[in-house]
Amino acid sequence: MISTIDIQSLGVIDEAHLEFGQGLTVLTGETGAGKTMILTSLQLLLGTRADPAWVRAGAEKAQVDGFFDISDDLIPLIEEHGGTTEDHELIVSRALATHGRSRAYLGGRAVPASILSDVIGRLVTIHGQADQLQLRSASTQRHTLDSCGSAEHQKLLHEYQQAWSAAVAAKQQLDTVREKTDDMGARQTYLKEVTTRIAELDPYEGEDEDLKLEAERLAHIEDLRTHITRAHTMLSGTTDTLGIIDILRDAAKEIQQAERLDTSLSPYRSQLEPLALELEAAGEGLERYLTQLEAHPQRLAEIHERRAALRSLMKGRASDVTELLRWQEQAVAELKALNSLENDPEVCAENLARAQQKVIECGSRLRRSRHTLAQELSQRITNELHGLAMPEAVFSITLEETKPQPHGTEDVRMLLQPHPSAPARPLGQGASGGELSRVMLAIEVVIGTREAARTYIFDEVDAGIGGHTAIEVGARLARLAQGRQVVVVTHLAQVAAYADTHLLVEKTAGTTTVRSLSGQERVSELVRMMGGDPHSETARRHASEILRHTVPE
Repeated sequence: MISTIDIQSLGVIDEAHLEFGQGLTVLTGETGAGKTMILTSLQLLLGTRADPAWVRAGAEKAQVDGFFDISDDLIPLIEEHGGTTEDHELIVSRALATHGRSRAYLGGRAVPASILSDVIGRLVTIHGQADQLQLRSASTQRHTLDSCGSAEHQKLLHEYQQAWSAAVAAKQQLDTVREKTDDMGARQTYLKEVTTRIAELDPYEGEDEDLKLEAERLAHIEDLRTHITRAHTMLSGTTDTLGIIDILRDAAKEIQQAERLDTSLSPYRSQLEPLALELEAAGEGLERYLTQLEAHPQRLAEIHERRAALRSLMKGRASDVTELLRWQEQAVAELKALNSLENDPEVCAENLARAQQKVIECGSRLRRSRHTLAQELSQRITNELHGLAMPEAVFSITLEETKPQPHGTEDVRMLLQPHPSAPARPLGQGASGGELSRVMLAIEVVIGTREAARTYIFDEVDAGIGGHTAIEVGARLARLAQGRQVVVVTHLAQVAAYADTHLLVEKTAGTTTVRSLSGQERVSELVRMMGGDPHSETARRHASEILRHTVPE
């Protein structure tokens, strides 16, 4: 469970402290207030890719610290990666720099960001509006169905995937044996020669681009020196002329003198002084650059020679060094296969036949398990839709048998029949945004009761709905939050009213803050969300009435 999150210098957020409780927590606020950045901070703690552009303007780095209450079963995994916990509390951090790589920390230990995904991903599940679009795809529908399966179902799925991989490998081996000719030795000689040359040159990914940039710099030393010298002179001046830095400082001194007559001028001096310091730092940086700017004709010749060698190796094989290294990996694997290849086509054909039969047998068992799971899940989701103002809707999952594929011997299709007079159609066809939102929520509620994660985060899953349906959505989220932690970003007062913890995201003068609401402040926020007049007693009574109806008896 998420206990607290501290955010510093991330996007529009200068500094924020969020405290999450058990049950249902809602995040509300005006559009553009910064709710997206709060979700971004959560995603960073789950190990997602960091973007230096997220660092707040004017800051050198951004920091997100999350405090999690964990169970005993996660402690060995954390210790395996060198992290520590205290009283079942785990601290997870991400640091983003405007220049350089981001850093991830698990229990005080620096780790790859992917480790956070492995550990924190077991505690937290994030669902967003993008999931609604993904749900239209056949692969997501199949994964959704399989994710609801028991341990036995997961075992069948794993067995099928292993059987499929073995059959693919057997087919590739047979094809290679059948296609081999007398020039197979020439192929081996060619692969060995080229891979040896690549190994001797030992390039690294992106080296061609690095060499190109270095060559450009060395070839234009004088132009660089001229431009940077001019820029440095403009900033620092000469013995005869003042530079920008001196002019700024003189201006600040003049304002300081004027302050004796009018103290209201002080802010203007305060604006100029840091500018002078920043420009002075820039001038020093340019000066250092000039001292290091030296011509190296021998190094330039070496670069041209190495670039020519790399181009020779890439010709006909790759467009850059990164692709060349991938080609080398494949060539080494092919060479190894050629050197150890079974040369009897009959043996390879027998191996393939056995592997294909195993695929059919595993596929049949997996299909039966999916059929049982599809019937159960269809009924449960249909029942949820009935409670979400779709009383006549029928949700169904069908299995269409196909030839064996990497995922099984059938395609999974999710269908929605909004009412008896309408045909059942795939989710990607005909379902309105509101209907799709409700289907998504119904699926999440059903799956959520099965998943092991203790915290669920929903990003505006209530989009496209309102009225009584919104009340039902809030009720289901509150039900899901029983015994779990659920965090919801919402624009609907009917949903926010069900919250155990209500956090308001506000932006003032370009800076976002977060604070917890209770009492009349919460009533005021519900009035705002409903578009009412904050000074209207009628609107406030209506908001209070919604709150009273959502409080459990």
